[in-house]
Amino acid sequence: MLNFFNHNIDFAISNSDKVATWILNTFDKEKILKKIELSIIFCNDESLLKINKEFLNHDYYTDIITFPIEETEDVFEAELYISIDRITDNANKLNISFQTELHRVIIHGVLHLCGYKDKSETEILEMRTKEDFYLKLLKLL
Repeated sequence: MLNFFNHNIDFAISNSDKVATWILNTFDKEKILKKIELSIIFCNDESLLKINKEFLNHDYYTDIITFPIEETEDVFEAELYISIDRITDNANKLNISFQTELHRVIIHGVLHLCGYKDKSETEILEMRTKEDFYLKLLKLL
């Protein structure tokens, strides 16, 4: 089950059914074969900054925070908090479309839930390679 929510922002994701299928297919391809309960919460910079400070002790803006909630033998529950303000700014800085940046950030969070990290150069390279792979699959849906 995958749900999209808004918090302190007026935003609706385009092609939500297609994006949901893409995300669930990613979990399948990454061998996360449990019932998925994922909430994706779109918010503004200030809301995500508050979460970043409160839960991670980080005092800076970010585009996404990934929270695995619970994992049992049968169920994997998690939340992704995404700042639409950061997506907009990053897309403008990178000279790419808002949709491309939004999808990159979503899949980045999903890959974290699948166990990928991005602390070392090797991990970052692997993460970017996986992001590119799954972004190409989205275009095929």
